[in-house]
Amino acid sequence: MKDSPPPEKPTLRRAPRPEGVPAPKPGGAAATSRINKRMAELGLCSRREADAWVENGWVKVNGKTAEMGQQVTPSDRIEVDKQAQNQQATQVTILLNKPIGYVSGQAEDGHEPAVVLVQPQNRWRDDNARFFFNGAQLRGLAPAGRLDIDSTGLLVLTQDGRVARQLIGEDSVMEKEYLVRVVYLGTPAAAAAPTQLTRIDDDDPISTNVQAVFPAAMLAKLRHGLSLDGQALKPAKVDWENPEQLRFVLTEGKKRQIRRMCELVGLKVVGLKRVRIGRVMLGQLPVGQWRYLAPHEKF
Repeated sequence: MKDSPPPEKPTLRRAPRPEGVPAPKPGGAAATSRINKRMAELGLCSRREADAWVENGWVKVNGKTAEMGQQVTPSDRIEVDKQAQNQQATQVTILLNKPIGYVSGQAEDGHEPAVVLVQPQNRWRDDNARFFFNGAQLRGLAPAGRLDIDSTGLLVLTQDGRVARQLIGEDSVMEKEYLVRVVYLGTPAAAAAPTQLTRIDDDDPISTNVQAVFPAAMLAKLRHGLSLDGQALKPAKVDWENPEQLRFVLTEGKKRQIRRMCELVGLKVVGLKRVRIGRVMLGQLPVGQWRYLAPHEKF
């Protein structure tokens, strides 16, 4: 009687590697990272949320309850309890048309933070998002980006760490669009151009048909070639919206960036309004009023 063949070994299936994550090098150990960083990279939550979820016992790694600060590899399987998912589902993101005179974040120099405007009486009457306002929505509601005290337009306030990371994370390249009204003061470099007036200063700015006198070379500089704080700025989209107003599209957000860029080429900003972040438009939202980011809207 012939011996029966040995049973086949079961095939083990690995969890699929997340998109964009490189495979470990042959013969080398897979790189590890803290679990909160890994969860943020996967878009599950923010690092702060991840820490809270781990502390609550809502996260498992390869079937075992995760520990705070645990190191994980790209191939480790991370599971999140429904309690965390349910908590996240109640978080709101609010779009505010910030008026001049309010700061984006913490109160400073006697000026109130924009979040004080998030009250039922200031909700836009045309907001059709199916959310009911309650005080719990103000807890942890923070600006995802800044908008200067003397600027107006779209400000995003969110409880959702995923939204914050998307808009202001260190690897964010989210477009932000602005309408910028300017007057022309001239610069030493621009004054050498043959079309320039001999004297332009704060007492005698050009405020009408600025486009006609502003040198094309300076417009090119706004698009690419300027530096702030010792660092070269990323390329920007800058075009004339009308003879007194420029349209800027940036993918970075240094403090007072547009105003400082304009100063370097002899322009002075007299009005600045943010009208878009990513795919979300300010639209018809009135100044000083707010609405919810609807579930179908994506930055």
